[in-house]
Amino acid sequence: MSHHHEHHHHECCCGHEHESHAGHHEEHEHEHHHHESLKGQLLLIIVTAVLLAVAVLIEKKLNLPLWQQLLIYLVPYLLIGRETLQEAVEGLAHGDAFNEHFLMSIATLGALGIGFLPGAEPQFAEAVFVMLFFQVGELFEGYAEGKSRDSIAHLMDIRPDVAHVMRDGESLDVNPDQVAVGEVIVVRPGEKIPLDGIIIEGNTSLNTVALTGESVPRDATIDDEVISGCVNLSGVISVRTTKNFGESTVAKIIDLVEHAGEKKSRSETFITRFARIYTPIVVIAAVALALLPPLFSGNFAQTFPTWLYRALMFLVVSCPCALVISVPLTFFGGIGGASRKGILIKGANYIDVLSRTGIVVFDKTGTLTCGEFAVTAVHPDKYNENHLLHLAAHVEHYSTHPIGIALRNAFPDEATDGCEVGQIEELAGEGITAHVGNDVVSVGNTRLMDSVGAKWHDCTHAGTIIHVAINGEYAGHIVINDRVKDDSAAAIEQLRDNGVKRTVMLTGDRDEVAAEVATKLKIDEYHAQLLPADKVAHVERLMSEKPEGEHLAFVGDGINDAPVLARADVGIAMGGLGSDAAIEAADVVLMDDQPTKIATAIGIARRTLGIARQNVAFAIGVKVAVLLLAAVGVATMWMAVFADVGVTVLAVLNAMRALKA
Repeated sequence: MSHHHEHHHHECCCGHEHESHAGHHEEHEHEHHHHESLKGQLLLIIVTAVLLAVAVLIEKKLNLPLWQQLLIYLVPYLLIGRETLQEAVEGLAHGDAFNEHFLMSIATLGALGIGFLPGAEPQFAEAVFVMLFFQVGELFEGYAEGKSRDSIAHLMDIRPDVAHVMRDGESLDVNPDQVAVGEVIVVRPGEKIPLDGIIIEGNTSLNTVALTGESVPRDATIDDEVISGCVNLSGVISVRTTKNFGESTVAKIIDLVEHAGEKKSRSETFITRFARIYTPIVVIAAVALALLPPLFSGNFAQTFPTWLYRALMFLVVSCPCALVISVPLTFFGGIGGASRKGILIKGANYIDVLSRTGIVVFDKTGTLTCGEFAVTAVHPDKYNENHLLHLAAHVEHYSTHPIGIALRNAFPDEATDGCEVGQIEELAGEGITAHVGNDVVSVGNTRLMDSVGAKWHDCTHAGTIIHVAINGEYAGHIVINDRVKDDSAAAIEQLRDNGVKRTVMLTGDRDEVAAEVATKLKIDEYHAQLLPADKVAHVERLMSEKPEGEHLAFVGDGINDAPVLARADVGIAMGGLGSDAAIEAADVVLMDDQPTKIATAIGIARRTLGIARQNVAFAIGVKVAVLLLAAVGVATMWMAVFADVGVTVLAVLNAMRALKA
């Protein structure tokens, strides 16, 4: 059986499925196409309904022989049922007989033929009605799928349509995919940035909400990197492109979202498995129901039509439309709802995995902490804190080291206070000495303190300790550390509330720094001073320890996290503006840097799966009830149809709740 075919049938039971998946490359044409196919379908349904009404009138007014009535009803039947019948025949040809189209076809053809049996009532109108309602269900589903596509398409609003590229001193408007790397493009206020690049002139603020869900604009100026998909708010900027369109952030995100539905979840293949077992059972049961009671009654000819009718009803009711439609739809909705929150889930199968996450493993730097150094404490022995910082900032005035930058940031107004700084001397691996005013100030580590003869003492705080001596006398120290993100503690707490049993932190950082972060955030266990390979080893170990049916999520942001992201059950990349390698390797991408989004993602996944389960339980419950009634002969064909369509519509509406994150 060709793989294509399986996909085609079970993705959902809808005749226009192949149409709505076409034309990925041309989003607009595709959207247009989707609406067209819905319009066409709606028209078909209306025309059929009118023809059905006409046929009923003709039947009531004129006393025509049965076969002529059949011909009149065949017009609307074939009009509305053509696609379904076609799918059923194709299925048989590919050895995939047991799909919902086959069920529908058998049930309706049986209803058309039943009137020719002695003593049975003709059921022509019912047969057309069943097909009609089947298509109404499809229409609903097409609409809802369109809705969740739109919610994902709001991400597509980030697709830029035009780039103003400077060639030979004039600006040309071209398609973004025609701009080469290293060309200069001009972006005016209010326009989307079409390609990733570096600003070479102008400054502005950027709205990144489409990418990160973050509403505060970021300021950007010369030498800053800009990311495609952001909206330029205030100034005109010239950007030298660093990637071509296909490699740009925006193209990658669109690509991820486009293909998110292709990786099916375990719960979705559940439908395929379900149909394979379910359909043969139903067909065999129906055949038995039609033949066995009449055979045992001793009066086959008279009782057969009644039981055949019941068997056909049994078939109509048993069509698992609601499931086949609503389960994939629920997952699709979940992905759409998450994307509105700035969480990209790359496939429905990850919703499944996320909902059963038991262990979350974090990388520390850039994930739980900001990844940038800042002064966290000042402990002066002489002078006051301010003066100590002021002197240190002056000494580090020209330093490019992250620690120097942190010291300068802590005392930003050093430039205006008129102190003379001279004779700057940098001692590699020790620190810097400089003359500030009349004092000789040394800023560095303990080796520097020893060499100037200052009596230093250690600090209890975790972090990098910078000692300061003035004229060879110890003046105190400054503690510099990577800041823990504001919502990290809340994130760990929310994960616990969401049923995550174990949190683990892995870091390449020193042990005491890791210990401090772990205690502060109440993380269950941590391992420090790891190389990327050690992280993989730890994740392997945790994966082997975890109980059956529980999954492990790894959250990281850097290039060195890519191997671990790929290895975990679900890899979550932090900061969609982080490294490309991490985004490629991850299964879920959080478009901004908030760890609390992990808990949100797990919450959405749980909710989505819950909705899918409700649909399954509800659909099967109603089915069983009507089937039992049908077998006893209480239910009518109309009840059967209503049960099916009613359940489908309710299930689809329920599935659409998944969109509301």
